Amino acid sequence: MKRKAFFATCAALIAAWWLLSSSLYTVDETQQALVVRLGAPIAVVRTPGLKMKMPLVDTVIYYESRLLPLEPSIEEVILGDQKRLAVQPYTRFRIADPLRFYQTVRTIEQARAQLTQLVSSSLRRELGQVPLRTLLSEDRSQIVANIQKEVAEKAQPLGIGIAEVRLHRADLPFETSQAVYDRMKSERQREAKELRAQGNEWAQEIQAKADRARTVILSEAERQSRITHGEADAEANQILADAFGKDPQFFRLYRSLQTYRTALADAAPTLVLSPDAAFLQDFKTGPLAEGHR
Repeated sequence: MKRKAFFATCAALIAAWWLLSSSLYTVDETQQALVVRLGAPIAVVRTPGLKMKMPLVDTVIYYESRLLPLEPSIEEVILGDQKRLAVQPYTRFRIADPLRFYQTVRTIEQARAQLTQLVSSSLRRELGQVPLRTLLSEDRSQIVANIQKEVAEKAQPLGIGIAEVRLHRADLPFETSQAVYDRMKSERQREAKELRAQGNEWAQEIQAKADRARTVILSEAERQSRITHGEADAEANQILADAFGKDPQFFRLYRSLQTYRTALADAAPTLVLSPDAAFLQDFKTGPLAEGHR
């Protein structure tokens, strides 16, 4: 009897321990729980600690309360100017409503798949309306904000809260990069040709102005030189006339010397003349005085 009572007591204790353990569950600080009774959700538990449930009929499903990352693979997107762009977005989300999450997607894997489609469609729709130049400008933050807003609105019925949507990478495909590089190169070459042509035009204008100024300066200098030369000749003639009036013999000698200089300047080193030639009279006798002529 004692042995039977002992075994009965042990069995009762084991059953009580099992019922108690089946009635208790814990929620961690990083978790939130959904209590499901016979397949029907009955409660959402967000506070951490030791909780109770009905054994055998209640099931506890745990979900993360922290932010979860989502990094889809790189995909090509056609922009508004028909350029292709290789884009890899990343998203951070959390399970905001465990009950709705359980009713719509149930698992994290299914939620990631749904979010990937939502982000991809919003990304393609938004980027398909803007050119590459706009995406590289200050408007990029507004474009990303529009994508995040659209994804958040579509993810809300799934019980998912979107904390952030960003572009992890946004690169041009190799073909597009090469085409852009070639176009930039041809554009720079065209600009260089235009600048060279403009420089040559400016150089020709400057050269023409310089030549015109040179011609004007030379013409003015030549005119002034002729005026000065004429004035000097007039003054020299006046001086000679005055000298002739005062001393005719000196004037005759000066005229002879001018004749010698003019006649002998271009002559050969040897000049043959008759000794009694009147042309050589001044060489033979020198200038004669007025009384001896």
